[in-house]
Amino acid sequence: MSANAILNDPDFRKPGADRGLLGVLRHRHLLSLLLKKGISTRYHGSALGWVWSYIRPAAQFLMYYLVLGVLLGGRKDITLFPIYLFSGIVAVNLFSEVLRNTTSAITDNKSLVKKIYLPRALFPLAAVGVGLVHFLPQAILLLVVTLIFGWTFGWLAVGAFLAGILLILTFGLGLGFFFGAINVAYRDAKNFVDLILMFATWASPVLYSWELVYKHAPAWLYNLYMVNPVTAAVELFHTAFWVPIAPTDARPTDILLHTAIAAVIALGTLIIGQFTFRKLEGSFAQNL
Repeated sequence: MSANAILNDPDFRKPGADRGLLGVLRHRHLLSLLLKKGISTRYHGSALGWVWSYIRPAAQFLMYYLVLGVLLGGRKDITLFPIYLFSGIVAVNLFSEVLRNTTSAITDNKSLVKKIYLPRALFPLAAVGVGLVHFLPQAILLLVVTLIFGWTFGWLAVGAFLAGILLILTFGLGLGFFFGAINVAYRDAKNFVDLILMFATWASPVLYSWELVYKHAPAWLYNLYMVNPVTAAVELFHTAFWVPIAPTDARPTDILLHTAIAAVIALGTLIIGQFTFRKLEGSFAQNL
């Protein structure tokens, strides 16, 4: 077959051509291999291994509960403050895990990126999968604790939980695509992400009630705060685990509207992040 015939063949694709997230669907086996690699190497050489997935959130909860709940009296202002606190911590931990993993996904796999061609989007997606797997022990622990306090199955709670996860994964992956692509050439991106994650817990209603922001912040700042996808996801986790056992009328006003806007922001972030990633991925091998 002549060269022109090959180029005109509808099945011909330029080597290294990438269809982004859609192209990943054609490489599910490679994605599963990268996911297994990430899971198996996460705690490689660690004596406690997967136990750390329980120790870290438990240590976070204990520290925040003692300082904010006991010393500063937060447990008096919020009914069942331990459940409120822990459900928020679990949500933010998932966001932190996804964003940190995806930001370093390309640099952590530089030997593969430099030697062979794989759709580059496979690496951030596998990193999201690893973060989700390591989120499961925390979610199970949260469910067990809430069951002890009287949580019962409800479709609203399940729907809110799944919606919160989807919102976090979409927003975290979008940011991860963006900062992960920039991080290949400029390692400052990872430091910038560390700053974002340092404020993530305080910038959402995890350690305090949304009412504090509503009462003390200007209306425009409150609305901006509530459409933050992480804030919306935390409130969805509260709806799933805290509200069923601590019924309260003190729910955010226009929560459905704020959540819908947050979902649009998360989707927009994913589109921008994917666009940036595809624009820069051609130079990954050279910059690594």
